[in-house]
Amino acid sequence: MENTFWTAFGASALAALVTSIGIYVIRRFERWGRENTAYFVCFAAGVLISVSFLHIIPKAFSMNPNAPFYLFAGYVVLHLFNRFINAFVCDKASDAHYDIGLVPMFGIGFHSFIDGFIYSITFAVSIFTGVLTATGMVLHEFPEGIITYLLLIRGGFKERTSVLLAFLAAALTTPLGMLMSYPFVSRIDKSLLGALLAFSAGALVYVGATHLLPQAETEHKRYSLLALGAGSLVAVVIILSKP
Repeated sequence: MENTFWTAFGASALAALVTSIGIYVIRRFERWGRENTAYFVCFAAGVLISVSFLHIIPKAFSMNPNAPFYLFAGYVVLHLFNRFINAFVCDKASDAHYDIGLVPMFGIGFHSFIDGFIYSITFAVSIFTGVLTATGMVLHEFPEGIITYLLLIRGGFKERTSVLLAFLAAALTTPLGMLMSYPFVSRIDKSLLGALLAFSAGALVYVGATHLLPQAETEHKRYSLLALGAGSLVAVVIILSKP
């Protein structure tokens, strides 16, 4: 069990490191990032929407008969959170659109936290299963860090604040979720995990389809559709590579 713990923690820490590298790279080459934000947004939307519909939602439905309710709840909660930000934050700072960064950060953070649960569970089954799963999951961490940082910058946050929030939401949440869930992994009810996965999927569908894509479409970038397709393709490859 001790070896399993450290292997699972190492995998979750690697995911956090890859996300942090993405944040560092885009921070170092910010001008390039700003000019190509729409492509990263479309790519991320393709990944998030595809992973949600092709993997997370079917998995959640198989684990919890009430998963459709939690899926809907996740979508509605993110919508209400967006409305709250618009009403009580953006009205106080009309020159900044904080919801553009905060809403995706909330969805990505919750998803990354649930990723930590998945690391605990898969490595508890077997190290081989955990490694195969982690191989697929880590692939999406690099663009996730980039997108989180860019959206926070685009929302009007200062650079240092964006780095800190992106790190906390997209990177640190994964090992945190693993550390919090591992001691109780043998007690986690399958139905409860299915509910959490469904809620996460609803949040991610909102982030990808309702929040990211409309923002990207305002840029009218020439190859935005290609970026969206590339994100979907990467998601399909990740899903097919999982055991």
